[in-house]
Amino acid sequence: MPAEHSSKQYDADLEGIRSKVLLMGGLVESQFRDAIACFRTGNTQQAAQVIKADENVNRMEVALDDTCSHLIVRRQPAANDLRTVMATVKVITDLERIGDEATKIARAATTIQERGVSTVNHYETVRVIAASASEMLHDALDSFARLDQRQATQLIAQDQVIDHEFRSIMRTLITFMMEDPRTISAALDTLWVAKAIERIGDHAKNIAEYVIYVVEGKDIRHTDYATAQHDKSA
Repeated sequence: MPAEHSSKQYDADLEGIRSKVLLMGGLVESQFRDAIACFRTGNTQQAAQVIKADENVNRMEVALDDTCSHLIVRRQPAANDLRTVMATVKVITDLERIGDEATKIARAATTIQERGVSTVNHYETVRVIAASASEMLHDALDSFARLDQRQATQLIAQDQVIDHEFRSIMRTLITFMMEDPRTISAALDTLWVAKAIERIGDHAKNIAEYVIYVVEGKDIRHTDYATAQHDKSA
């Protein structure tokens, strides 16, 4: 009975952590969405709120890391339980970094607004990649919540699409700068934002990889896992 009670308490502790991680994920999603909105509208007040919100995300990261550390010390989980805790710690880190990227976008929005008239259509340049990364982040959190291996595998493949979109944006902006030097400042600001969005896609892919690590016990980082799975099912 004591062992069963301990197991139930561990499950409850772990579920509490997962719930808080998903809450953190929701805050980061909102932060990214608001960052893109102020990049579109030039609303500097909204940009300031996005930057301020990053403080909450940072506090949640520290608190959750501490909770996970205490859980490992108290419960000494093994095998799959330990993988779950370790993967959760890594998800927390990626969420915090997504918050950092959203903050970069908000700061770029403020810089562009302060500069005044621009020769580059900032938002339209990144609109498609922003929508792709936003959907990918949402689906990554969903796959983490449900430990959905199939959805996680699809997300890993989807990151290649975002990478392709970023390269296309980079080529377009380089062409603008070469043809008209007056666009350089605006084009660079937009390029930094596109890069921040691409990095958010990378972090979402990382979350998907941690889901597979929990479910299968495989560390698939730096492997072509999605292609291998596609070939296996073909």
